[in-house]
Amino acid sequence: MPYHFGTMIPITDRIAIAESEIEESYQRASGPGGQNVNTLSSAVRLRFDVRNSPTLPEAVKERLERLGGRRINRDGVLMILAQCHRTQEANRRDALERLIALIRDAVPPPIPRRPTRPTLGSRTRRLDGKAQRAEVKAMRRSPTSE
Repeated sequence: MPYHFGTMIPITDRIAIAESEIEESYQRASGPGGQNVNTLSSAVRLRFDVRNSPTLPEAVKERLERLGGRRINRDGVLMILAQCHRTQEANRRDALERLIALIRDAVPPPIPRRPTRPTLGSRTRRLDGKAQRAEVKAMRRSPTSE
């Protein structure tokens, strides 16, 4: 699905980010490129300021910061480096698609975990395993003189 940098980039049916929120810079890629690899700046570094984004809801921003991991710096700026393709345009598209996918992953709220208890079968299997292990270790001990 080709993305063109227009005014708004759709994320979901309710969320879209402005093109002006995304900053791109270009650098030389370390991947494929043949003789062009040292002359063309085909790698794309995409920067998106998560904390100061006016279009994203606060809950999505918080989840996006958690999902971003090491790609988010102390200032809350998400950085994506795309350099696996030979052309700048393909790397641009790849970086934008990865940003959109990451934001889409942050949109739905996490499903709360319901605490469960171990089943009777799992408890008996665990205790049987422990008893078997104790028996093996007991066999290794030297016989006691009683």
